Amino acid sequence: MTTILKLTTNRVCIAVALLGLMLMLTGDVRAEETEAAADAAPAAANISDTVLRGEVDALWTCIAAFLVFFMQAGFALVECGFTRAKNACNIMMKNLMDLSIGSLAFWIIGFGLMFGATQGFIGTNGFLYEGGFEEAKMVDGEVELGKTATTFDWAFLIFQTVFAATAATIVSGAMAERTKFASYLIYSAFICVIVYPIFGGWCWSGLVGTTGSGWLEKGSPFMTSVFGEDFGFLDFAGSTVVHSIGGWAALAGAIVLGARLGKFGKDGKINPIPGHNITLAALGVFILWLGWFGFNAGSTTSVGGGLFARIAVTTNLAAASGAIGAMLTSWIKFKKPDPSFALNGALAGLVGITAGCDVLSPVFAALTGLIAGVIVVASVMFFEKLRIDDPVGAISVHGVCGAWGTLAVGLFMPGGLLLGGTATQLMVQLVGIGACFLWAFPVSLAFFYAIKVTIGLRVSEAEEREGLDITEHGLYAYPPIMVADTMPGSPVPALAPVATGHGTAAAPVPRPEGA
Repeated sequence: MTTILKLTTNRVCIAVALLGLMLMLTGDVRAEETEAAADAAPAAANISDTVLRGEVDALWTCIAAFLVFFMQAGFALVECGFTRAKNACNIMMKNLMDLSIGSLAFWIIGFGLMFGATQGFIGTNGFLYEGGFEEAKMVDGEVELGKTATTFDWAFLIFQTVFAATAATIVSGAMAERTKFASYLIYSAFICVIVYPIFGGWCWSGLVGTTGSGWLEKGSPFMTSVFGEDFGFLDFAGSTVVHSIGGWAALAGAIVLGARLGKFGKDGKINPIPGHNITLAALGVFILWLGWFGFNAGSTTSVGGGLFARIAVTTNLAAASGAIGAMLTSWIKFKKPDPSFALNGALAGLVGITAGCDVLSPVFAALTGLIAGVIVVASVMFFEKLRIDDPVGAISVHGVCGAWGTLAVGLFMPGGLLLGGTATQLMVQLVGIGACFLWAFPVSLAFFYAIKVTIGLRVSEAEEREGLDITEHGLYAYPPIMVADTMPGSPVPALAPVATGHGTAAAPVPRPEGA
């Protein structure tokens, strides 16, 4: 019995000793793990902050792209509201195809021409883009904090794609109500493949860092040799790169296409052709105003420093001032505050501030928009006197006011001509404006003319009179009784006063039909 007790006691002691040893070892391991985790915590935190910053920038760029995407709805409504009811389906189809064809064309070819490896004039890689474009995460040759080839380059691609679609859809308004649908589709692809991306590369290729810079950018051999290493063409979000490109292409299209039937009389009289729904046009302008916050503020492609918020303020001030400037100008000229001009003025202010939204002070942003509102009224009247028919004023809003906004950078930016600086930056801006016109206008003019003499650019007179909805697409946007139409200057049919857009009597002075 005694022996058994001794054995039991020894076993208990051994078990207790083993348990104590295990606890000691476990404590040491846990202490080592705690120390290692404490040492690794700062590094992990740094990695997380870096990655998070890059992901947030990519998210912001995508959200901005989605706002710009929504601008297509705005363009469609503006164009539809300022034209006649018998062409509403055609206009919606053109805007839909601008985005659809433009997205594919820019992805396949345009993106590479604009941002691929370049010697200053045309990109040579990045076609049929499939991701992993390392250059898209570069800034001045170094990887920007947190940006990876699997995140930011995709955001950059979608952002630039919707910009290309914007340039394409500007042309639609100036050529509305008399263009063959198939012919228009060909040009829509052409502007997204050739006209927009090549000029865009001259100004913005350096955005991706290591692919080379366009010849108009700061540091390019041309700019350095002519103006010095401190100067380059400044167009932050595209007054010229996007809007003037579209505006000058629209001018070429309107010239080759010719005016709508009845717009200009044989005696030189200008006959107004009012749109059918000012409400749709106004809604479109409000949508565009909203989308422009993505267009301008989103061009930061970053949330760092809060610059995007300041840009949102300058953008809003310019739009508001533009609407007021155009309203007052039309009020003085026509003795009535014209809604179509006021809406045009808001868009003119937005286009005008797009180039300098990042550098102009709020005061000069408002002044830029105000002047744009005055300019757009004068410009619409000027082109009508030249017998160039632009149903929605696209040439004036985008082409002319885009040039004005780009010029305003050289005048009103810190160090600009009117703020104690020299005329050098102003001269650089003039070079960029001139290069834009000398590229977009003749190239588009030649292409439109080639379409005209081959497959034809304009519908027949009978088709134009009947309306493009039924002749091109086989259906009406409204019940047939609401789309009855007459030639400008003739009495309005009693059964269709609303649908024809003649609810308001034609003014006895030359007026635009829209934005």
